[in-house]
Amino acid sequence: MNDFNVIVTLLGGTILLLGLASKRLAASPFPPTLLALLLGVGIGPEALNLIDLDRLGDRADLLEKAARLALGIGLVGVALRIPSRFPREHWRSMLTLIGLGMPLMWAISGLLVYLILGLPFWLAALIGAVITPTDPVAASPIVTGPVAEENIPDRVRHAISFDSGANDGLGYLFVFLAYLMLTRHAGEALSHWVLTTMLWEVGVATLSGLLLGYVCGKLLRAAEGLGSIKSDWRLVYTVALGFLAVGAGKLIHSDEVLVVFAAAAAFDQVVSAQDRKNEEQGQEAVNRFFAIPIFVLLGVAIPWGGWQALGWKGALLAVAVLLLRRPLTLLLLRRFLPEVRNVKDALFVGWFGPIAVAAIYYASLMEKKLGQPLVWDVVSLVACASVVAHGLTGAPLTRLYGRVAGKRSKAGPQA
Repeated sequence: MNDFNVIVTLLGGTILLLGLASKRLAASPFPPTLLALLLGVGIGPEALNLIDLDRLGDRADLLEKAARLALGIGLVGVALRIPSRFPREHWRSMLTLIGLGMPLMWAISGLLVYLILGLPFWLAALIGAVITPTDPVAASPIVTGPVAEENIPDRVRHAISFDSGANDGLGYLFVFLAYLMLTRHAGEALSHWVLTTMLWEVGVATLSGLLLGYVCGKLLRAAEGLGSIKSDWRLVYTVALGFLAVGAGKLIHSDEVLVVFAAAAAFDQVVSAQDRKNEEQGQEAVNRFFAIPIFVLLGVAIPWGGWQALGWKGALLAVAVLLLRRPLTLLLLRRFLPEVRNVKDALFVGWFGPIAVAAIYYASLMEKKLGQPLVWDVVSLVACASVVAHGLTGAPLTRLYGRVAGKRSKAGPQA
């Protein structure tokens, strides 16, 4: 209990301090996510030893639950930030980015793990699948705020947001295919993957999320028509939608991450952005409140011994994944993506595909199921490298993109 109280105190204090310096941080190259990670390292067992997740019980279980909650709230914010017309107008591009882009990123990531670390094929494929999804929580500072709105066209910002939200849930397909191939005979694994993973855990998750979001949106509109809901409860309502979707997805044994995003996307179609215009700042504040702690916990949970065992190969893998996994994919697919109009767009969208909370969630889940610490060793190294690299380059590259590409939000057609 004392350890738990220490965690609550330190996490609360971290958010307070970051809030007090938020205006200065917005103008600095150090985003709150990076500072939270560094603070986690400082208070972790290898430094001040104020927090040790192993003393609280099952570290993997704690991280999985924390990441699942942060993802649930973050995905609601991402889906509600995207204009309701964007998925309808750009569905072909988004289908290409997800349907072709995700398998390509998985293939590249898995191949890099296999070649550099020399792991068995399906274990390398599993780790590659875990680090495939781009992270909406870590991407939020890149696509929101004055700097992003001034320098990045809406078509690019919304494409990054939609892709990162959708592929977090669909990453489940690739993660569990590799997991099943590791733990079952090939025929049994493929049969289970098609009938259970694809049809139930992903298919039913999508339909359940869409239905849940649609019903919740209609109920809100009905309550507004009857004058039975106060305006200050609208933000509470959307946050509760995230909690409801996360819990319901887990209860029906489906892909709860996909349930959340589908629910929020359907809700967005029923309750327009114009109706929510006074809630945007509140929604971002809630997202930040749940996002910061998970990056602190990531810093606390760094497996320093595991990283040391990986040696130079681990460092090479992290660099190779960041440089090849998504940038190469966007360069290959850019001709099929109208939102990505040139090489500059492809490089920008390709670079800003951070690896963070979704990877923490899937890595912790797989470590629990397999009892294989190596999964966390590799994924945590790549995730921390991503937080540092994308955190430090976010603001500078956004401004550079605005100058070089000449695509400021006020110029050109917007999505």
